[in-house]
Amino acid sequence: MPQQPPEGYDWLYDQGPSTTPRRPAPAPPSELPPPNLPPPGRRPAGPTGPSGGGRPRKKRRWWIRVPLLLLVLWLVFLVAVPFWALRTTSRVDASYDGDRPADQPGTTYLVVGSDSRAGLTAEQQAELATGGDAGGNGRTDTIMLLHVGDGPALLLSVPRDSIVDIPGYGSTKINAAYSYGGPPLLVQTIEQNTGLRVDAYLEIGFGGLVNVVDAVGGVEICPQEPIADPDAGIDIAAGCQEADGATALGYSRSRHTYATQDIQRVQAQREVMAGLAAKVKRPSSVLNPFRYWGINQGAAASLTIDEDVSTLQLVRFAQGLSSAMSGEGLSCTVPLRNFDVRWDEERSAQMFDLIANDKTSDVGDLCTPDGLPKTE
Repeated sequence: MPQQPPEGYDWLYDQGPSTTPRRPAPAPPSELPPPNLPPPGRRPAGPTGPSGGGRPRKKRRWWIRVPLLLLVLWLVFLVAVPFWALRTTSRVDASYDGDRPADQPGTTYLVVGSDSRAGLTAEQQAELATGGDAGGNGRTDTIMLLHVGDGPALLLSVPRDSIVDIPGYGSTKINAAYSYGGPPLLVQTIEQNTGLRVDAYLEIGFGGLVNVVDAVGGVEICPQEPIADPDAGIDIAAGCQEADGATALGYSRSRHTYATQDIQRVQAQREVMAGLAAKVKRPSSVLNPFRYWGINQGAAASLTIDEDVSTLQLVRFAQGLSSAMSGEGLSCTVPLRNFDVRWDEERSAQMFDLIANDKTSDVGDLCTPDGLPKTE
């Protein structure tokens, strides 16, 4: 039993509640918070990360960075391939000595399809029915002018049998200028007979056309009648159909099966160009890296361009050609008097003047598929 305090000394043995706070007993180690964390219910008073920032670092989102990197690489590929292709393109000096038309607004391209067999083996020449090289500078089966400016793009076919004045050789067929003096004389002949200044010269050979058409996977052609032409190496049915490079070449060369011969052939040539432009514009031609590479390399190996032609001019050429052949622009033949392929002096002079002044939007009825006046 507890001992009772002596009488009168109760104050000495008072055991009432103490006013001094007692320190709680230490918690077991398992219940203590980790040393780097604040007590429960409190936010950190200062920096917590090793770098001294206010918030912890977020995890890196690599799954976003990888697609962005791939996109950048793809854009570099799209830009680099054409530049690389341009470095491998053949160059030619198409300038000449003598007076030239003054600078004109817009850009006018002279596009030539030569009968050069360069790059074709004897077997390919036999397969394509091209025959051997004619020697010298060869001939031009295709002559076109493409004007790109403020108005609608205009693609103008010049029939190769057009009778014009060739400097130093008198009056004869225009394609003879290429045979006599190559690109410089052809440029001079075009400029002196039209008054147009040629800003850029582009030439493609037989093998080049085949390569480019095959690179885009073929083009659509729509002959109105069956064509069986052994000289062009084709035997095709009427109606729209997909043509490979060899068929497209024969279709653009054939003329003996047409009553209007060269007048109809220039329309077939523009049709092949339209098919090419349509295929190149397709997203698959850019999104498919193998096709994109093939188109650029095929075009580079096929083209011969003037020494002064720039990458920007080639880009504008492609855009203008696509526009002219898609219906947004104009696709015409030089105004003709009749089927003897002689130019209509008045109407052709009006067209050339409008082109020289970059007023293609005013060409109107001067632009016809065969060059002949529109009839009511």
